[in-house]
Amino acid sequence: MCLIVFDWQPGAEQWLALAANRDEFHARPTAPLHRWPGQPTLLAGQDLQQGGTWLGITLDLRFAAVTNIRLPDPPANARSRGELVTRYLSSTQTPAAFARSLLSEASQYGRFNLLCGTPEQLWYITNTPQPTAHAVTPGQHVLSNARLDSDWPKAQLARTQLQTWQGDQHQLTRLLNRRTPWPDHCLPDTGVTAELERLLSAQFITSARYGTRSSSSLIGRRQRLAIEEQLWLENGESGQSRRFLVPD
Repeated sequence: MCLIVFDWQPGAEQWLALAANRDEFHARPTAPLHRWPGQPTLLAGQDLQQGGTWLGITLDLRFAAVTNIRLPDPPANARSRGELVTRYLSSTQTPAAFARSLLSEASQYGRFNLLCGTPEQLWYITNTPQPTAHAVTPGQHVLSNARLDSDWPKAQLARTQLQTWQGDQHQLTRLLNRRTPWPDHCLPDTGVTAELERLLSAQFITSARYGTRSSSSLIGRRQRLAIEEQLWLENGESGQSRRFLVPD
């Protein structure tokens, strides 16, 4: 994922509402949201190049999502961030236990932000600037290609958009829809060119080689978790859409 906004309310009837966009090169092979044949409790899209995923859930209401951190000089020979999501979803550890166990090897992965949760717990783990992990406090949060609750314009807009959400999952999936880049004076400085910084500032990115490939949403209510994915074509038009509710 490259932009995530969520409302985390453990103990409430609706304990999670999350919207997210995945930005990626159009040429990178990807499978849409599905039940994984080798892991039948896992529902997620799949990166067919590295084998992992960016966001997923399980039949027992575990969920996880990952974003990269945009900084110059990425580490060489780093392990795939998508592996982190599948590792957590395939485990039986609590979010707290998984997060703490990951700290000793977090530096082996590309720069990442990871959310891993259940209806009772949600933890945030990052390896930049050094490995740290902590429980996420109840309330609204936003996560992009910087640290949790960064003040990037598209992230702060996402928080405002979530506050106006009316409860429909179809709307939540398509919530992060600003396609216009922000003015240059609003942009962060992450070490890329000004042209690329401008392109990446939009919530929904459209370009010939790279763009928003999918939008997803999670809604946790009572003892159920719904996931929806909307695929996007290279020109930004809508493609296939899928939704699962667990337990079904």
